[in-house]
Amino acid sequence: MTRFAGTRVLVIGGLGFIGTNLTARLLDQGAVVTLLTPSRERHAEQAHVYAHAGAAIVEGDVRDHVVVSTVVSEQTAIFNLSGQSGAVRSMENPWDDLDINCRGNLVLLEAIRTLNPETKLVVVGSRLQYGKPARLPAAEADLDEPLCLHAIHKRTAEQYLQLYRRLFGVRYAVARVTNPYGPGQPSGRTAYGIINRWIHLALADEPLTVYGDGAQQRDYVHVDDVVEALMLLGATGESDGGIYNVGSGTGTRMIDAAKSIVDVVGGGSIEWAEWPAMAEKIETGDFVADVSKIERELGWRSAVSLREGLERTAAHYRARVVS
Repeated sequence: MTRFAGTRVLVIGGLGFIGTNLTARLLDQGAVVTLLTPSRERHAEQAHVYAHAGAAIVEGDVRDHVVVSTVVSEQTAIFNLSGQSGAVRSMENPWDDLDINCRGNLVLLEAIRTLNPETKLVVVGSRLQYGKPARLPAAEADLDEPLCLHAIHKRTAEQYLQLYRRLFGVRYAVARVTNPYGPGQPSGRTAYGIINRWIHLALADEPLTVYGDGAQQRDYVHVDDVVEALMLLGATGESDGGIYNVGSGTGTRMIDAAKSIVDVVGGGSIEWAEWPAMAEKIETGDFVADVSKIERELGWRSAVSLREGLERTAAHYRARVVS
């Protein structure tokens, strides 16, 4: 897919986990990329690589309307990957979760409405929005009661999008991403992505902590597949106003994922632990996404199996440890 060659694209949060993978793909396609990041210093190495490749890097917060207004104009597509992630984190720090995930989206929408109403906006949602779904796999309409503030704020952001489309014609698509993993998450950052965290631990020959009996299922999706889905949503008018699950469509028990990582890496061990009190209260149980809508309407489906994805991710992080 080379639909972004020569296209002006803004990636908000472009130096984060998913953002860094998306940015690399866009640059490879010849897109004219601008990155908005709250801290260039925190991602100094990656920022240097992308700046050398031609990306314009702007340091600023998505909640700052002045900064956002300077980068929104003339962009053909905007990918909003910013936001505070984590169910437990949202309960421990509700104010930041509210401010970043809700106010940030409103600032962006207002800038688009007033300065660039023709652009296509792609926003990343979360499996947590489903709460504890009554049936699996969970389709886009199968929303149960939310179990954490992060889920509520993500749902609210989607309502902002729907309102701005209805009143002002804002073009958008939402990707509700399940449990992504792959290259791009430094070992010191633990708030996002249990698979990546476990791989880092296994490479250090440290124990992988599994809560409860480990039987709860998750839908793990490789970041390369996520990037393909995001780019498809950003390039096609058929996705306008659409909300799509982006996952593998396959459930894997957490204990089985942990054992596979130990096997692939050849290090680490399984350590059992009781659920932390808050995590247990907001645990969603099994989750598997119904991905038939995005396949039916846009022709996307995940291509990287869990085993292949674990091998590729472990090889990537191992190479960085060795180097």
